[in-house]
Amino acid sequence: MEGIYQNIPRLYTALAEWAACAMYLFLLERRYSEKVTVILAVLALAVQAVLLVLTGGLPVVFWIPSMVTAVFFMYVFLYKSCRTTTMSAGYCCAKAFLLAEFAASLEWQLHTYLLAAGVRMEWFRFVLLAGVYFLVFGAVYCLEKPLQTREYLAQLSKREFFLAMMMVAFVFAFSNLSFVITESPFTSRIQADIFNIRTLVDLGGIAFLYAFQSRMCEYLAEKEVLAVQNVLKSQYEQYRSYQDSMELIHIKYHDLKHQIAGLRAETDKGRRERWIDAMEQELDANEMSIDTGNQVLDTIFGAKLLQAKKSGVRMTCVIDGALLGFMYVTDICTIFGNALDNAMESVMMLPEPEKRLIHATVSSYRGFVYIEIANYCEQELEVAEGDLPKTTKSDRKNHGFGLKSVRYSVEKYKGNVTVGIKDNWFELKILLPKQ
Repeated sequence: MEGIYQNIPRLYTALAEWAACAMYLFLLERRYSEKVTVILAVLALAVQAVLLVLTGGLPVVFWIPSMVTAVFFMYVFLYKSCRTTTMSAGYCCAKAFLLAEFAASLEWQLHTYLLAAGVRMEWFRFVLLAGVYFLVFGAVYCLEKPLQTREYLAQLSKREFFLAMMMVAFVFAFSNLSFVITESPFTSRIQADIFNIRTLVDLGGIAFLYAFQSRMCEYLAEKEVLAVQNVLKSQYEQYRSYQDSMELIHIKYHDLKHQIAGLRAETDKGRRERWIDAMEQELDANEMSIDTGNQVLDTIFGAKLLQAKKSGVRMTCVIDGALLGFMYVTDICTIFGNALDNAMESVMMLPEPEKRLIHATVSSYRGFVYIEIANYCEQELEVAEGDLPKTTKSDRKNHGFGLKSVRYSVEKYKGNVTVGIKDNWFELKILLPKQ
């Protein structure tokens, strides 16, 4: 039995490393077209196979440098094929390397067991190789798909990155320790035990690494939910503040109207008329009341129109607020408060006042409620995960939740959110089923 156990063929290891990287091409955004990606994949497989086969006969002292070189080529393959950062590519490369070690070890252990059992059909070797690799990488793909998101990688910190690197390095070293040191409490001289140790340690390392990643994803999700809840609370409080402010404005407006009536008793006709005309002009200029058919929208847009006038922004509205009668107050505040805040921030960055334009629409469209908030924009649009643009603020970890909270509110009503830039106009479009 001892004589049956041999080292894993280097070609099998190369194939496992390449397949692990290729799996991530389906999880990450690809940098090039499908044709170019296939060419890069074929070249990567050739380089990986030639490298490992040529270094297979080198002394043990060159084993670590050859493996480091193989990992480097895995990293280059991932980084050049996927639209990702250097740190994200390194993180995925480390996981791919550990996964490849496990797949190659498991397949070769099963191969050796069947060989010892008398199964010697040459074609069965290739069936076993393809079957084990397909099952391992297919299972990991299904496990990775909900976790390995672009958003998660974008929030990957240096601390988490180095922790993952240390885990992979430790697991690899421990699983192969018996090939270098035989006299220790954690190694064995028996070949069968060496194979068992390697496979089980690799499996344990993968489980631990994915448990770590799963917890990090949960932590980021909890952090995002908390941030969105804070945005919702802030928007509702802002709405209440707007409502109180608008009530005071209307009270003041009507009080001034009564004062005008009293001023008409002024004996100096010329002075009286000039005074009255000036006060009426001021009142007309500052009255920002709007009748949308929805009291919540009246309050929000009234305050935003007043803010726009003070900031030199031209805002136009075509709104049928009665269409939103089925929505909760907090959701209306979230959608329009965030959308208008983002539009206002965007146009205020324009140096030319005549370009500071915002247009809002709420209308009925083929059985849907159609909402569009558009503003003039000269910036390039960088779309993030979920087809939402990335925040332009420097602190991306603590910003960028405005449009996410808009999307969450819209999804409550089974609606859809899209964004885009057309003819220098940034357009946020929302479709909601009528209820």
